[in-house]
Amino acid sequence: MTYVPAENRYEKMQYRRCGKSGIKLPAVSLGLWHNFGHVDVTETYRKILHLAFDSGITHFDLANNYGPPPGSAEENFGRILKEDFRGYRDEMIISSKAGYTMWDGPYGDWGSKKYLVSSLDQSLQRMGLEYVDIFYHHRPDPETPLEETMGALDLIVRQGKALYAGISNYPAREADEAIAILKRLGTPCLIHQPKYSMFERWVEGGLLDVLEKDGVGCIPFSPLAQGLLTNKYLHGIPADSRAAKSTGFLQESQVTEERISQITRLNEIALQRGQTLAQMALAWLLKDHRITSVLIGASRAEQLADSLKCLDNIEFSKEELAKIEEILN
Repeated sequence: MTYVPAENRYEKMQYRRCGKSGIKLPAVSLGLWHNFGHVDVTETYRKILHLAFDSGITHFDLANNYGPPPGSAEENFGRILKEDFRGYRDEMIISSKAGYTMWDGPYGDWGSKKYLVSSLDQSLQRMGLEYVDIFYHHRPDPETPLEETMGALDLIVRQGKALYAGISNYPAREADEAIAILKRLGTPCLIHQPKYSMFERWVEGGLLDVLEKDGVGCIPFSPLAQGLLTNKYLHGIPADSRAAKSTGFLQESQVTEERISQITRLNEIALQRGQTLAQMALAWLLKDHRITSVLIGASRAEQLADSLKCLDNIEFSKEELAKIEEILN
């Protein structure tokens, strides 16, 4: 059966201006970090992509190494783009990144011009695209001059392989320098993708101020702290969770008694707000005008539908914010 997108999809979503650019992003964007690899079930992630687009999610975020195996998320996304979304490419913002290990040898990692240009060429081939909308440097490289890395992003935009340049995981000082270099080159930095959640707040120590000053958007990843900010861990560690498997970035050792106590108390506030803990955690990020969009993952369409309900209530009272701070501190 041919997929036909919902006609009212743009009425369901809030869109926010990305820094000082001409681009607006959906308040919730879909990340393909997990659940879209060759190890995953095609029909499951196909349903997630359909629901996302039907709900007004226009931004789909990938990276060269997403899978597993690395590269497979881009391949699978490219296939579904061709099969189901033909004719809708111009309604989408598709992003990719390079900066972590992708292939063997000295040119398959970090931030050299060689690596970034080669990696994007491979990503475009996997997805069957002529260009991505945003191309990010995925993490700072302590050994490659920042001028070279930013020069590579500038080159890629001038070649027409990406429309906009972005950075990810850059601390405030390096972000400020990178943004300044890109501005000098004439390819302004569109967006920064940092890790940010109620449990991971380093961006508040200067980065958000830098982005606001420089007119750059912000799209946090891991807004639910790898699932900690959901109902999953309210009663300890379930057998099927990421923490129990310790295969991903959330380890069992991180789910301490103190953490579970915090989650339980946060959940009480969420319930008073008529939200799940996950919905409140996303709304808590979106309350800040400097946040353009939150990047969420999903293992099933139902999970995505649940997260999207965060948009029903992103206002917080002073009392609620004070209570949340008290719990987090």
